[in-house]
Amino acid sequence: MKAPVIEKRFHDANPVAKLNRQILADAGVFAVSISGGPGCGKTALIEASINRLMPELQVGVIACDVASHLDADRIARGSDQVVQVNTGPQGIPDATHIHDALQWLDLEKIDLLFIENVGTLLNTNPLEVGQDVNAAIFSVAAGHDKASKHPEIVEAAGVVLLNKTDLLKAVPFDLEAFRADVHRLNGNAELFELSALNGEGLDRWVQWLQARIRKFQCKTSTWFG
Repeated sequence: MKAPVIEKRFHDANPVAKLNRQILADAGVFAVSISGGPGCGKTALIEASINRLMPELQVGVIACDVASHLDADRIARGSDQVVQVNTGPQGIPDATHIHDALQWLDLEKIDLLFIENVGTLLNTNPLEVGQDVNAAIFSVAAGHDKASKHPEIVEAAGVVLLNKTDLLKAVPFDLEAFRADVHRLNGNAELFELSALNGEGLDRWVQWLQARIRKFQCKTSTWFG
């Protein structure tokens, strides 16, 4: 089925983002905003995560792109809670885009919401849209210097992912330099090295998500036994 199409540490200065966060918290939905350059594997990571998490946990996705709906159509094969946001020339989605998209999702059926940002490493300090955590994703294929060249995306992240580790033996990538850059820029960020293609390292990432979702839902639950 085709998905419907809709044309730094967090604070509540943005009233729409605050409203989004409250809507998601009321429904017990943990939201992860994923940012990274074109071809880094955001969609593949989301697909692989869905395959590992469902059906024990239900996953929804807001897929953002400038114009196409290809990513949403791919992801919709694994989840029926998928909405495409087309941002047009504006590029990076804002809280209003996400608020509109939330109206198309059955939040009562979702435990985890991925917000897949437009593929870019420019203007990459992720906007506050109501997410609980920012995930920054880099690719081995893009080179080990990208974290250093685009520090904003690392500094704003709660978790950093290095994807396509299956290529480490095939391309000149200095893994130790990449790790050092990430830890220098954001010593508090979790770092996961994985391959969405062959599943290497995915278990740690999925376990981290499961633990964060459980903690979040315990905190937001109104049921006291």
